[in-house]
Amino acid sequence: MTLTEEIAIADGQGRRADWRGWAALGVLMLPVLLVSVDNTVLSFALPEIARALSPSSAQQLWIIDVYPLVLAGLLVTMGSLGDRFGRRRLLLIGATGFATVSALAAFAAFAPSAEWLIAARASMGVFGAMLMPSTLSLLRSIFTDRDQRRLAIAVWASMFSAGAALGPIVGGLLLEHFSWGSVFLMAVPVLVPLLLLAPFLVPESRDPHPGRIDPISIALSMLTMVPIVYAIKEFAVKGWGVLPPVLVAIGVVFGWLFVRRQLRLSSPMLDMRLFTRGTFSGALLVNLLSVVALVGFLYFVTQHLQLIVGLSPLQAGLALVPGLAMMIISGLGVVPISRRVSPRIVIPAALVLSTAGYIVIATATDPDSMIELVLAFALLGMGIGAAETVSNELVLASAPPAKAGAASAVSETAYELGAVLGTAVLGGILTAMYRFGMVVPAGVPAEAADAARETLAGAVNVAQDLPAPLGAELLDAAAHAFDAGVAVTATIGAVLVVLAGVIAATTLKGSHSRRADH
Repeated sequence: MTLTEEIAIADGQGRRADWRGWAALGVLMLPVLLVSVDNTVLSFALPEIARALSPSSAQQLWIIDVYPLVLAGLLVTMGSLGDRFGRRRLLLIGATGFATVSALAAFAAFAPSAEWLIAARASMGVFGAMLMPSTLSLLRSIFTDRDQRRLAIAVWASMFSAGAALGPIVGGLLLEHFSWGSVFLMAVPVLVPLLLLAPFLVPESRDPHPGRIDPISIALSMLTMVPIVYAIKEFAVKGWGVLPPVLVAIGVVFGWLFVRRQLRLSSPMLDMRLFTRGTFSGALLVNLLSVVALVGFLYFVTQHLQLIVGLSPLQAGLALVPGLAMMIISGLGVVPISRRVSPRIVIPAALVLSTAGYIVIATATDPDSMIELVLAFALLGMGIGAAETVSNELVLASAPPAKAGAASAVSETAYELGAVLGTAVLGGILTAMYRFGMVVPAGVPAEAADAARETLAGAVNVAQDLPAPLGAELLDAAAHAFDAGVAVTATIGAVLVVLAGVIAATTLKGSHSRRADH
């Protein structure tokens, strides 16, 4: 039986979910909300972490990126394990571990060490890899009716946006009254209801004919992802030296071995036939590039608002709420449109708005203007919110229910890899531009000057210890260098969004709201 026939049979047998299905959706949104809040809170807490731990620029990137790096290496494995052993079971194991490790991460604030925090974030990535593919794949089994599933996935995608909107507010309140370690404690009250309600409301689902666990495939998948992502990070921090191309080559070789093994196995860990479908591959690339653009924007705008404009974490969070609200509204509002209009039209049209948002930032003339920042993020959020809803639904609709875990894992891998690229590439380019353009005023001590050239947060910290006139001059120089880098980075972000629109227009042709692919 072909992949298309498997999907057609499953969709033909679909039944509309009752109240229990929607209640299960509510429970499954808890870990989605948590992961989204966690990502946003950490971005807003970064200036506080930089002041408290004084991490190097490389450590600062690792604090953000080690979590998605571990996720990227384990998502395919965890998605496959969920298909075999039960997606709900894996979800509950992941929730228990994530809550426990998050509580331990909070105590990094009481034993300050960048290395401690990086290790805790890596451990969170292990259990986080169990959470996200399970939530998306469970939606595939709960909502077998295509129209209901489209709405459920819109809620799923919008919950990411809701978490991002809630994260700055909750995180800002916590950061103004408690140590930055308190942002990690939010996992406990969010995941406890999941552990109590999921066994009763969320039905278990798995592949009815799973193959055996293949340790070699698991190792090959990790040996593919980790070197490539690490190479990207090394390039972002140190430039194109010897190590990045070697790591990329290693990742490509193991990736080739992974694909070759999957094609030979009778029950592969990842069904490579999925990638032959234009809808599946195109939607994944749209997800990847959209997330790169979104995370890259958040990386520099949060620092700008707090370190240059001088807002508190709460005020900075509130400044971005309109854009995050527009992301939620557009994600839900695109559902009725996507029933009638092809995604090859809907997604590029939505991403035109996101491109406009980046252009507003790239051409901004007043670095202290809040209006330009709010408008830019509103436009960016509207476009990405709509595009992510449609592309995520296409990914799931392009896979049979038995392989939902693996398909969801690939989708989440694209998402997490996009988060790494957004911070490592766009963040790395911004860091390089800042260092290149940073002119330290005369009179600043050599050691302080080195710290000021390293990061914007370093310049702000140094300026506080200098005489007022000299400190103000250093801050002006740092702000000028940072905003000059933002203009270049925003231009690159606009190009990436345009590329995502082109990919959608060319690879999704023939897709229709009631057909997975043509």
